[in-house]
Amino acid sequence: MARPHLFQPLLAKHARDHRLVNRSRSLVLAAVVEPAFDSPSRRKGLLGRRTLPLDMVIAIAPSNAIHTFGMQFPIDVLFITRDGRVVKRVFALKARRLAVAVRAFAVLEFAAGHPGVGTTQVGDQLALEESAPASPAHSNKA
Repeated sequence: MARPHLFQPLLAKHARDHRLVNRSRSLVLAAVVEPAFDSPSRRKGLLGRRTLPLDMVIAIAPSNAIHTFGMQFPIDVLFITRDGRVVKRVFALKARRLAVAVRAFAVLEFAAGHPGVGTTQVGDQLALEESAPASPAHSNKA
């Protein structure tokens, strides 16, 4: 992944937490972005998991194709370009299926029925935004 791409901030040595947003629709798609940028993590993907939380996305890059062989639940999928432009959507991809988008640089896997994926359209611009740091706990000592 030598050329610049949407996921550059996640590759930094001390990468901060980021959320995935649809800038075209002012919509947060995921509060948690789990990167799968190396061979072992791309191969594993969602295998062995029983669910995927609605506030999480698995970002697989580089990749323009996925399979659901061995998976236990359906997923919603967005295929995106290097700069985060959506080129294809797939809803409720069931087990033992393939999905491909030749023009894609990355695949985003969401829980099936994800409302943000349903709202997102081909051509929308996605981006990473730094998550706000957790506010310190306030104690009420008397």
